[in-house]
Amino acid sequence: MNILDGIHAKRFVVVGRVGMDLFTAPGVTTEDATEFQADMGGSSANIAAGLVKLGAKAALVTCVSDDAVGSFCLRKLRDYGIDSSYVKKVSGEPRNSLAIYESRTENHRNVIYRNNAADFQMTVADVEAVDWSAYSALVTAGTVFAAEPSRSAAFRAFALAQTAGLPIIFDVDYRPYSWSSAQDASDVLSRAGAMSDVIVGNDDEFGFMAGDKARGLAMARSLVAGRAQIAIYKMGENGAVTITPAGEDRTGIYRVDALKPTGAGDSFMAGLLASLADGYDLRCAVLRGSACAAIVVAKPGCAPAMPDAAALSAFLSDHPGPG
Repeated sequence: MNILDGIHAKRFVVVGRVGMDLFTAPGVTTEDATEFQADMGGSSANIAAGLVKLGAKAALVTCVSDDAVGSFCLRKLRDYGIDSSYVKKVSGEPRNSLAIYESRTENHRNVIYRNNAADFQMTVADVEAVDWSAYSALVTAGTVFAAEPSRSAAFRAFALAQTAGLPIIFDVDYRPYSWSSAQDASDVLSRAGAMSDVIVGNDDEFGFMAGDKARGLAMARSLVAGRAQIAIYKMGENGAVTITPAGEDRTGIYRVDALKPTGAGDSFMAGLLASLADGYDLRCAVLRGSACAAIVVAKPGCAPAMPDAAALSAFLSDHPGPG
């Protein structure tokens, strides 16, 4: 499989959650806030929004609660141009995830409500209903594997994507609060990583999968020695190491005055994939992904802060460059 062929076709099916974000005005703490801005959240939905803004097509596969918050999420998906044909409403006790966070970096606080989350109700039947021939690449984030029936559904989606010849792009996105135990998370995320063609994670996440942060880079290398064609080992302000069968490449970051820390990883993934889809080489695509991450942390919100092609070009023209 040439994974770039699928990415170049720009038809992404993204599996995973959409939720509601409530965030404060710049510099305001949660307890001092008298109002919050509401927008779309959730790693997979954010990635899909970033892809669409940068000129690709994206459909989301997930579940939302059959209530006002679920309707809000569906409306936002439409507003961002994301295909919601495979987003199912579920009734009963499950509720959409909700994130409340502050638009500040110092003492930043982020509270996420994920008890009995609606997106974990996604089933094998839901992913089997997808017309996989209509898409060219699968993207997902690790949270989708944290509970059943979503876990089995996500692994079934991987199998169906492989059968259809779609590259599998996986953001480790380890969120401890979503998992029953650290050992369960390590085992499942490692299994998902071994099935992936492109895997992106930070040094903590690869280290967690390896059982020791000191072995994280070795873990990323081992995935490329197996199935993966690309592993990107992110190190925050220290940049990233991109690993392929041909070797390794280290890149820096675009420094900005950050407003908050959230949304960077989702924007990085969208920028990376959209840039590869537009024909940029891997090193340049990683740097453009890093630029997208920098743009997002400098603005309120996650999905609304993600750049379109014009905003990304303007940032790259004005910024002195990565370091």
